[in-house]
Amino acid sequence: MKRLFIAAFIAFGFSSPALAGHCPKDVKLIDAALTQQSNAKVQSLRDKGDTLHKAGKHKESLATLHEAMKILGVKH
Repeated sequence: MKRLFIAAFIAFGFSSPALAGHCPKDVKLIDAALTQQSNAKVQSLRDKGDTLHKAGKHKESLATLHEAMKILGVKH
């Protein structure tokens, strides 16, 4: 059981930076779509997602950014 916990901890440690690297890409996709279609709610979600990313809350950031992308019809 101890080995399983250690393996899970190590796996999470390696996956967290990968998730962190995805947020800026999503922000750029949203920015590109926003130039074509201005939307206050999407802009608000984009800003919130970027703020969450900078605060290190990548899971919440991705959820927020994906919501904005869904509204715009942008696939990630």
